[in-house]
Amino acid sequence: MWPEDIEEAAKRIVADFTERKLMIATAESCTAGLIAGAITEVAGSSTVFDRGFITYSNHAKQEMLGVSRDTLEAHGAVSRPTAIEMAEGAIRHSEANISVAVTGIAGPGGGSAEKPVGLVHLAAARAGHATLQREMRYGDIGRQQVRLATLRTAFEMLREAASLE
Repeated sequence: MWPEDIEEAAKRIVADFTERKLMIATAESCTAGLIAGAITEVAGSSTVFDRGFITYSNHAKQEMLGVSRDTLEAHGAVSRPTAIEMAEGAIRHSEANISVAVTGIAGPGGGSAEKPVGLVHLAAARAGHATLQREMRYGDIGRQQVRLATLRTAFEMLREAASLE
C-alpha cells in the first residue's frame, strides 16, 4: 500500500514511540489523513496513536483545532503560523504528547506566485517544548509525490520531536 521507505519509517515511529511511551496526534490538511493512515497500518500502532484530525477547510481548522480566524485571515491556511496553531491545537484536543501538522498546496492547481504548488508547511508540537516548524518547497512534482514527500518530512519531524528532552 505504501512505498517501502514510508512503511519502514512508520514501523520505526511505532517502535520508538512505544519504547518511549509517547502518544501521537496528527492534524492534516493537504495529506487528508495519509500520515495517520500510514502509522495505523502498522500492527501495534494503537499503543502510540491517539487520533487524527483531517482539517481540509479553514472552518475545520478553527472548529477542531482552535486555529485563530485572525491567523487564517492574516497568513492564510498554507502558512507557518497556521501549521503551528494546528500542531499545538492537536495537542490541546487530544491525549497525545506529540503532534504533527501539515498544510500545503499539493496541486495540480491552486498555487500562486507567492504560494506555489508544492509548498507545504509542517509543524511538530511536544508538550513543554518549542514547536518545530519546516517550510518545504517540493515543487510541482505531482499531487501524489507532494503528499508522499510530506509524509516523509512529517515522519522526520515526529522522530525529532520524540528526541526532545
